[in-house]
Amino acid sequence: MRTWQRGSGITLACGTGASACCAAAVLTDRCGRIVTAHLPGGDLRLEWPQQDNCVYMTGPATEVFTGNWPIS
Repeated sequence: MRTWQRGSGITLACGTGASACCAAAVLTDRCGRIVTAHLPGGDLRLEWPQQDNCVYMTGPATEVFTGNWPIS
């Protein structure tokens, strides 16, 4: 999966987008309710159980940017 964000371009990952792809793939019978999304920033394991209808995501979290917000 690749994600493009206006103003930033291609991003390393997007949990919301990966969850949406999981739901869309399940609803169109392309996969089961447990999938692995391959993103440039790493793989995410997504699970969408019928019992609670929530998408659960497991994967690495890495800081890729730090900065300072200017105080005006």
